[in-house]
Amino acid sequence: MADLLALERALWGRGLARIAGVDEAGRGSLFGPVVAAAVIIEPTADLARVRDSKKVPEGEREVLYEKITTGGHVIGVGLVDAAEIDGTDILRATLKAMAHAVASLAQSPDYALVDGNVLPSLPCPGEAVVKGDSLSLSVAAASIVAKVTRDRLIRSLEKDYPLYGLRRNKGYGTREHLEAIRRYGPSPMHRASFRHCQRGPLNDGH
Repeated sequence: MADLLALERALWGRGLARIAGVDEAGRGSLFGPVVAAAVIIEPTADLARVRDSKKVPEGEREVLYEKITTGGHVIGVGLVDAAEIDGTDILRATLKAMAHAVASLAQSPDYALVDGNVLPSLPCPGEAVVKGDSLSLSVAAASIVAKVTRDRLIRSLEKDYPLYGLRRNKGYGTREHLEAIRRYGPSPMHRASFRHCQRGPLNDGH
């Protein structure tokens, strides 16, 4: 098992005290915003079960989210909505959400560890870390905050858009969701620039 604090310890050893882990949720979704989070963890905090949000069951994610958000850590969140995603592209929108998350931190970070292979424009030095949510505790914490924040938001929208099974699929392209888009057309919250959100019947598999 990887030492999830190895990257942070190396940076702390260089005198960089406030390390922000940054990650996103919803990049591959068909519906709603992309959400990013930035987390500066307390070095002495017990976050032993925090790991990549994709590897954590939903119920446990909620528990870990509460632990992170009430544990004295510094947290920032940013989002970019579907309309803006359609007006640019999902990569630019994701990087913008990440930049917003870092900018919203109550303390300015000394360095940022950003999940992925592209570094957004940030007010501090940083590096992109491929599979960062599996290599850095700060990034893993950010992945959980981003995922739970977005899931809660999407669930809250189900009452306004009840045809798409959002509570179950969180806006992702499940068979049920794709069939609903075929049958009813996309909603105003769907990402119209994404292939499966185009109006009219789809040609399956093409």
